[in-house]
Amino acid sequence: MFIGVAPAYGRDYKSMKEVKAAWEAGKDFVITDMVHPNCGAYLNKNDAPKGATINVRFKRQTSVCPIKVK
Repeated sequence: MFIGVAPAYGRDYKSMKEVKAAWEAGKDFVITDMVHPNCGAYLNKNDAPKGATINVRFKRQTSVCPIKVK
């Protein structure tokens, strides 16, 4: 399962390192996949389904950082 997200609350990141640090810190991201039933809802490390790949858009939505949920 793949879930596309973007940083919530107007945040943005400049590098994959910043994205991964925010994810590990439990920061919120908003689901941006139009086909996902919870599009627009918030998601963080604790809420993510096990085995999913979270594709985080960053750097003004121009880059993607994949995060595998364990």
